[in-house]
Amino acid sequence: MSQHTGLVLDFGGVLTTPLLPVVLAFEQREGLPQGACISALYQDEEGVRITSDLERGAVSQTEWNAFAGKKLGVSPDNLMGRIFGGLRPEPLLINAAAAARRAGIKVGILSNSVGLAPWDLYDGYDLEKLYDVVVISEHHQLRKPDPELFEITLKLMEMPAEQCVFVDDTEAYVQAAEQLGFAGVHNKDPKQTVDDLSNLLGVDLTAAP
Repeated sequence: MSQHTGLVLDFGGVLTTPLLPVVLAFEQREGLPQGACISALYQDEEGVRITSDLERGAVSQTEWNAFAGKKLGVSPDNLMGRIFGGLRPEPLLINAAAAARRAGIKVGILSNSVGLAPWDLYDGYDLEKLYDVVVISEHHQLRKPDPELFEITLKLMEMPAEQCVFVDDTEAYVQAAEQLGFAGVHNKDPKQTVDDLSNLLGVDLTAAP
């Protein structure tokens, strides 16, 4: 028997296809230089601050769109949706999560929000139906890697960190979870992640229903 009976998954880049290719495709469509979005929104001090505020729900997606559009020199109209609308479900991890639940593993989602309107990243994924716990950062005015957000998730899971595995495509967030006692998996390749989770949870997560 594995000591791990809980699984907490990030959403974007874990239950979806990777983020970077869709960002690069957006830049190409808009005629922007490669890396423009990363530079303007995730490395620039002001961009980092407003993106963090968005994740905590302190600014709206519409406000972020206006800021980012000006920063990038593109139309702000549904900008978040234009950047990330190419994301698709990642079947290997969605199926693995379903297999974990069938095996009696409690499965939660812990996601940093990108705002919920006018574009909803989570639309069509049936999170409330398919997972035991769903924590979206803006609902709690916190963001990963804030330890308090992990603690909220654990409280809702009704489990200690030591019984849970956490998966994220951002290594710093995996490290933050590990510091709290989670077993961490940095998702870089979905097949490898499913293999790692199968080992940690003691369940074959590749098995068909």
